[in-house]
Amino acid sequence: MSALSAKAPAPQMRASVPFRAVLISITGLWATYFALATLRWAVIADYNAIEMMQLRAVVSLCGVGITLILWLLLRLFDAKPIWMKTGAALVLALPVALLMAQVNNTVFAEMNAKVNASQSQQSKDGSLQTCSTCPKPPQTLNPEPSLYGDQAVNQSADEEQYDEGWLGMLQKLTEITFSRYFMMLAWSAVYFSMLATAQVRVAERREQMFRNAAKAAELRSLRYQVNPHFLFNTLNSLSALVMTGKAEQAEKMIQTISSFYRHSLTNEPTSDVALEQEFELQRHYLNIEEVRFPKRLKAHFILPDDLADARVPGMILQPLVENSVKYAVSAINRPVNVTIEAREELYRLIITVTDDGPGAAGGGSSKETDGLGIGLANVRDRLEARFGPDIALQSGPVDAGYQSEIRIPLTRNG
Repeated sequence: MSALSAKAPAPQMRASVPFRAVLISITGLWATYFALATLRWAVIADYNAIEMMQLRAVVSLCGVGITLILWLLLRLFDAKPIWMKTGAALVLALPVALLMAQVNNTVFAEMNAKVNASQSQQSKDGSLQTCSTCPKPPQTLNPEPSLYGDQAVNQSADEEQYDEGWLGMLQKLTEITFSRYFMMLAWSAVYFSMLATAQVRVAERREQMFRNAAKAAELRSLRYQVNPHFLFNTLNSLSALVMTGKAEQAEKMIQTISSFYRHSLTNEPTSDVALEQEFELQRHYLNIEEVRFPKRLKAHFILPDDLADARVPGMILQPLVENSVKYAVSAINRPVNVTIEAREELYRLIITVTDDGPGAAGGGSSKETDGLGIGLANVRDRLEARFGPDIALQSGPVDAGYQSEIRIPLTRNG
C-alpha cells in the first residue's frame, strides 16, 4: 500500500463527458431512429424498401454529424447553472432541428418526386382500382416517416394533401423539424445526465484528495512530534557525558546521533519504509544509548528474512524503544535486554518491543501515566491515520518485564 501523498489537491478539476461516451450516445440515438423508422416503413408499405433504407442511412449519418455540432455548442455551458443549460438546449436544438429537416428533405427529394409521379400515373390509369395484386405505394408526399408522428404517413387519396409550392414545402419542413427538435432535446437531456454523473465523480475525487491531504498533514504532524522528543533526550545524554568529562563517549554519541539523523531524515515524513530499514534506525538509536549505558543496555533484533520488505510508517517504533530505555534501562543498575521482534500471523504484521526491566514490579503504572502514555498515544494515532481502525496496539507488564505490541495489515513493496 503506497504512502499518502503530502501534495495539495489540484486547484481545478473540471468535469467533462469523454468524447467516446458522447459519440456512443449519439450513435445509439440515430441507430435507434434508423431501426424504428425502418420497421415502421416495413409495416406501412413495401415500396422500394432497400432504396429507402439506403437513403435513411444517409440521413442518420448526417444526423450523427449535426448532433456532434450541437454537442460542441452545449459543452460551452458545462460549467453553467442548470437553468442556463436547459435554456441553451431549448434554443440551440431548434436551428439544429431545422438543419436536420432540410437534410432530410434534400436526401429524399428525388424519392418524393418518384412517389408523386407514380401516384399521379396510377390515378390517371385507374390502376389503384383495378390492380389488386400490385404493391401498394405509400400515400404520402414524404416517404420518410416522422419518428414521433403520423402526420405525413399513409394519407389516403381523398384526404387533404399538402399545398403545392413553398407552402407545402414549409409544412413538410416544419413537421419534420418538430420531430427532430424533440429528438435533440431528448439527447440533450441524456448528455446533461452524463455530465452530472461526471461532476459527481469529480466532486468525489476532490473530496478524497482533500481527505488524503488532511490525513497526510496529520501523519506529518505526528511524525514531527517524535523528532523533538528524541532530540531532547539525546542532547540531555550528551550534556551529561560532557559534564562528567567523558569526552570520548560524547564524541562517539555525536557520531551516532549524526548517523541516526542521516537515516531518519532521508525519508518523507508521511511515507512508509521497509521494516528492515526501521529496524536499522532503531539499531542506530540503541547504539546512541549504549554510549550512556555500556554495561546495562543489551539490544536484540529478530527480523525474519521474509518480513524485511514489509512496510511500516517511518520511526513508528521510536517512542516504544525510547520508553524501554527510559523506564527499564535507566531505572535499574543491572543489565537489561531490549528485544525488537517481528513476526507474521494470518497476513498481519506483529512487532513487539520487550524489555526485562522492572515491569509490573518496578513501575508499570508509572509508565502508563507518564511518558509512555504520550508515546503510545502518538503511535496509535499514527497507525490509525495510516491504516484506519484495522490496527491493534497493546502495552503492559509481562512475566519477564514489559512489552508493547503492534498489529497492522501486512503490506509489502509500497
